[in-house]
Amino acid sequence: MGNEFNLFSVCRGPCRGHLRLGDGIQPCQSFAALRRAPWELRSQQVQEKRDCCRGSLAVFHYSESPCDETGASRKTDSIFRAAKKDLLTLMKLDDPSLLDGRVMFLHVPAGTMVSKQGDQDVNILFVVSGLLHVYQRKIDSQEDTCLFLTHPGEMVGQLAVLTGEPLMFTIRANRDCSFLSISKAHFYEIMRKQPAVVLSVAHTVVKRMSSFVRQIDFALDWMEVEAGRAIYRQGDKSDCTYIVLSGRLRSVIRKDDGKKRLAGEYGRGDLIGVVETLTHQARATTVHAVRDSELAKLPTGALTSIKRRYPQVVTRLIHLLGEKILGSLQQGSATGHQLGLHTTGSKWDSGNPASNLSTVAAMPVSEDVPLTAFALELQHALSAIGPVLLLTSENIKQRFGSAALDSIHEYRLSSWLGQQEDIHRIVLYQADSTLTPWTQRCIRQADCILIVGLGEQEPTVGELERMLESTAVRAQKQLILLHREEGPAPAHTVEWLNMRSWCSGHLHLCCPRRVFSRRSLPKLVEMYERVFQRPPDRHSDFSRLARVLTGNAIALVLGGGGARGCAQVGILRALAECGIPVDMVGGTSIGAFMGALYSEERSYSQMRIRAKQWAEDMTSMVKTMLDLTYPITSMFSGAGFNSSICSVFKDRQIEDLWLPYFAITTDITASAMRVHTDGSLWRYVRASMSLSGYMPPLCDPKDGHLLMDGGYINNLPADVARSMGAKVVIAIDVGSRDETDLTNYGDALSGWWLLWKRWNPLATKVKVLNMAEIQTRLAYVCCVRQLEMVKSSGYCEYLRPPIDSYRTLDFSRFDEICEVGYQHGRTVFDIWGQSGVLEKMLQDQQGTSKRKACATLLR
Repeated sequence: MGNEFNLFSVCRGPCRGHLRLGDGIQPCQSFAALRRAPWELRSQQVQEKRDCCRGSLAVFHYSESPCDETGASRKTDSIFRAAKKDLLTLMKLDDPSLLDGRVMFLHVPAGTMVSKQGDQDVNILFVVSGLLHVYQRKIDSQEDTCLFLTHPGEMVGQLAVLTGEPLMFTIRANRDCSFLSISKAHFYEIMRKQPAVVLSVAHTVVKRMSSFVRQIDFALDWMEVEAGRAIYRQGDKSDCTYIVLSGRLRSVIRKDDGKKRLAGEYGRGDLIGVVETLTHQARATTVHAVRDSELAKLPTGALTSIKRRYPQVVTRLIHLLGEKILGSLQQGSATGHQLGLHTTGSKWDSGNPASNLSTVAAMPVSEDVPLTAFALELQHALSAIGPVLLLTSENIKQRFGSAALDSIHEYRLSSWLGQQEDIHRIVLYQADSTLTPWTQRCIRQADCILIVGLGEQEPTVGELERMLESTAVRAQKQLILLHREEGPAPAHTVEWLNMRSWCSGHLHLCCPRRVFSRRSLPKLVEMYERVFQRPPDRHSDFSRLARVLTGNAIALVLGGGGARGCAQVGILRALAECGIPVDMVGGTSIGAFMGALYSEERSYSQMRIRAKQWAEDMTSMVKTMLDLTYPITSMFSGAGFNSSICSVFKDRQIEDLWLPYFAITTDITASAMRVHTDGSLWRYVRASMSLSGYMPPLCDPKDGHLLMDGGYINNLPADVARSMGAKVVIAIDVGSRDETDLTNYGDALSGWWLLWKRWNPLATKVKVLNMAEIQTRLAYVCCVRQLEMVKSSGYCEYLRPPIDSYRTLDFSRFDEICEVGYQHGRTVFDIWGQSGVLEKMLQDQQGTSKRKACATLLR
């Protein structure tokens, strides 16, 4: 059948068409581009793509016509009619007219890519002559694997048409091939007239499966899990493995003291409980659905059968387990109880709780909230990270009709929404202002729910939130407070949060004026069409929210070191000039102070002014002398130091800072590290700067525990920032460096000998620690070990300016130390820019892997 189709021409009076080799027809164009009205023969020339074979190729399209026939066309027509007859038999259609006008006869030359893996618009293909090769590319491979060949008389593509899912494989014609094509829309028309055709076509899919695959398919159970329901509980018997088809699940472990801790979260394609099933151990965690989810349940017996039949499956499982263990070790993660497997295409990051969010819902506290403008602004910011889709009740109704949310269309809508999660980095759901069916759908679909309020209004709880509190919605809930550019700084945030025990966090957003502009919906959309033509500002608060939601937050962590911390002010200036955004700030000791200033101001210039004023205050000898006390607990009473810190921050609460902030202290009552993310700002900054022997411990107003300088337990808390969701942590170390080149004095040490060595100018100098230095080193042992772990971690970008020549109390040299930090920061950031560190820092790692996976699907 080769040459006759290569020389195929049709001459039918007014219906005349001719296709020749050399016409430059794109061989891998979709059938949607070729599909035209019946009785026509059309071609369309498009640009050749790299993933298609090179050369002059042609695609021939034939359909029935009532025109007069030539000899060649009569032969083609007879083949077409015979093929239709075979297709009628295969599909078991009672009425032959069901195929009239719904079938195309196509011929493609060798090398043509007929359909691509991941295509949404799929056709059923019935091979008439030649062969169609079916390939699939694994996510972690760059090579296609041939799954099977489609011979004459066989169909391919029918599974994607039946399920509405994207095509799972690529179809190529490695030799000249002719086939009949039925579009998805035409098949649905046939299905409406003869519903039994679904069984006939499904039977052709099942016949192609091996007996082993059919057995596994029989063993698999499909199950729906409502939000809040547990699929198993800690201590239950392990009798199966779960595969996430859609939705989101959370794994929680209960410790011996009764406290619960997050062990992991799972999304589409992840395996849950496989480790316990393989080891025949009881369930170590409780797993429940964060939102409505679909799972496939694989019994232990079926998994054992797979292992025996295909040993390479065990190899693959070992590979995935090894990757998980290595990842936990490299991140220093303590969450070693993730007893599921996150596959290569998964977006889960063990150190980042927001790393695999797929869906985000936004709902207003009241009708005064400009939710549409907020959603469009967030969509614009998210577009810089990856593909984003904004869904509202209106565009859903436009796409699926006014009855789209009726229960009869549940499967159709759920399948479509699941497909959108596959092809978009984030799907953003904008809820209605009331509890409509669409709002309920938004809540059911959300991995994270943003509760959006106006910071200028009195704290209140909206009706939609009250409904959330009374339901079993387990999705993360974040409070978002919107502020005007020219408005006051955030205040009374704690009142908003006290009303919402269900919120896991909050963010303050300083919004551009256009967000609060009163425009009609068409004019608002028109304005944002112009906004979308410009790239988003990476320093805007909406871009910060976008990075937080996608697990790409950049944290700034400032270490302790006394006056040497003034260098951090200069580095922040260089950071701003370099264009690196900061989404989260944390610190210890002087780093807690500088970090609090930056979180409050978000401006280097204002921060520098306030930091310098405080440094000058610290050099006052009069205030220092007045604060001296009898040294039972400490040399100073702390009143003067309290006054200096309080004069800087006033009555500001940590919750009112523009940027998320934390301070580290050492709880000597409980012998533990404390991370402060709420409460009185000046008190916890002061506690983090309370050096033993100089300042008395500060009594925590919440529980009365005694708090000391955080440098004793974690002087550079990059690991804390990582656990709070940062992808990259910029850590600035200004601590003192211990002398390591000490004198070896043997097994015993005489103080008189040491005194003689120090007083005698002619004696050889020795380096031996005194009692105070030994006590200080003992106090910082844990801190030094933790610092080395942070420096070697993959998420931390470590900086240390050359400030070793400055002493802890050299606050009078503020300008000099600040300039040293600035020059060092400029040098380091220039190197980062040239070496690609900055580009990597601003890149969406998870989105990149997802885009690569999508590119793989589309090749």
